[in-house]
Amino acid sequence: MSAIRLLVLGAVRQHGRAHGYQVRNDLEFWGAHEWSNAKPGSIYHALKQMAKQGLLHAYEIAPSTAGGPPRTEYEITDKGNEEYFALLREALTAHDQRMDVLSAGVGFIVDLPREEAVALLKRRIEGLERWRAGVTDYYTPEAGPESLGHIGEIMNMWVHSADAGAAWTRGLIERIERGAYTFAGEGEPFVGVLAEGQENPYATGAPE
Repeated sequence: MSAIRLLVLGAVRQHGRAHGYQVRNDLEFWGAHEWSNAKPGSIYHALKQMAKQGLLHAYEIAPSTAGGPPRTEYEITDKGNEEYFALLREALTAHDQRMDVLSAGVGFIVDLPREEAVALLKRRIEGLERWRAGVTDYYTPEAGPESLGHIGEIMNMWVHSADAGAAWTRGLIERIERGAYTFAGEGEPFVGVLAEGQENPYATGAPE
């Protein structure tokens, strides 16, 4: 799956209604332009494409008094909400997600109930453990990578990656179970988007 759909749907959803530059500004504020494919062109393309697919509703807003073309604002639809939560659950569960997809999932994890977030992360650990077991059918870490020649370093990297991923996920589960963060239904959510007109220190361009 692509991180851009989850990121754009999540950003629009947090605003309630947002134009393209607001979404771009938020994703740059989160640093997503550094760790994902959330570049300006892909953001605007995703907005238009998901509006065509019925995931977002597009509103044409009158131009400002300074002139210029009408600005399009987007609002997530019921179908878009379904897609958003499906993507979010997949991002947190699949053990083999790309780092940008997992990062996007963690960024929106508090939109889920606490218990569900924990359950999804536990499923991720189960997937990592199954994957590790598959690798060790061919490679025994105790014997060291040299036992398979330099190709053993690939197996060694996979085992270390699985172990590190599982350890990080267990730590996140522990923090969540201790009561960290505010999840859905627990009170005022964390505000991770910029208000209209709020300066973004990481902005790379002017509004479009």
